[in-house]
Amino acid sequence: MATTANNKGAAKPRTATTTVTEPENGPVQVVRQGAERALDVPVGAALLARERVTDVVEPWTSSTGRDKELKSLRSQVRRELNKFERRGGQARRKATQRVRSTRTRVERELKSRRREVERNVKQNRTRVGKAVKQNRARAEDALSKAQERVTELV
Repeated sequence: MATTANNKGAAKPRTATTTVTEPENGPVQVVRQGAERALDVPVGAALLARERVTDVVEPWTSSTGRDKELKSLRSQVRRELNKFERRGGQARRKATQRVRSTRTRVERELKSRRREVERNVKQNRTRVGKAVKQNRARAEDALSKAQERVTELV
């Protein structure tokens, strides 16, 4: 339906770019479109909700549909459990591997530190032993010299 510039009262053809704010016949048309929209939105939402509820309930209304739905749910649960089991097993194996490698590393470091401490203790013991011998020898020499002087003086 084509309109011309001479038809002022005729409605414009609606296009995809026509918006609610473009009045076709002035303010009355804007109010009418707003009212229609206010009515259409809740009705459309209710119809969509009804369809979704029907889609959910429909498989459970007959025995074959119910059996099919239960079988589907069981297989989904089984798949999910298998997935959880795989991920849990993988996490457990990784954790065990980390614990083993950490334990091995700590044991290696401990052995290294123990060897170092034992070497230091042995070196210190040797030094102390030599120092004691030297000091004992010096003390014995000093004692014998002191005894000689005492005997000379007496």
